[in-house]
Amino acid sequence: MKKTGMTRFIKPEDAARKWYLVDAKDQTLGRLASRVASVIRGKTKPIFTPNMDTGDFVIVINADKIKMTGKREQLKKYIWHSMYPGGQKIRSYEEMKSKKPEYAIQEAVRGMLPKNRLGKSLITKLKVYAGEEHPHKAQKPETLSTSEK
Repeated sequence: MKKTGMTRFIKPEDAARKWYLVDAKDQTLGRLASRVASVIRGKTKPIFTPNMDTGDFVIVINADKIKMTGKREQLKKYIWHSMYPGGQKIRSYEEMKSKKPEYAIQEAVRGMLPKNRLGKSLITKLKVYAGEEHPHKAQKPETLSTSEK
């Protein structure tokens, strides 16, 4: 077979998009987030291109039933700043879980995506819901296996 030495680049509109459904019940946060981030990024596809958006959409349900290992539930803190003097805010994981159960999964996946324009467009493909219900039944999502065994 003759090598041509040409790299194939795919156009974003040529990438077939799928919708996947993930149940976060009794899953470990970091392991779930890394699996979801690789699907959103498109690394599971043979047409993966680092500078293109070739990934799929992911719906995560039961975000309020996710677990953490060790003492992380008591020790983990979320820190952000409003850019005003004295605007630093610190919330514990337990407090954030009671107020916004989706936040932990969103931030874990966001931290695993690129820190540029591509990453900002990729995070919009993640849909996280606290309960069992989601409004994306019309997309007919397939179940994504995230087994930890």
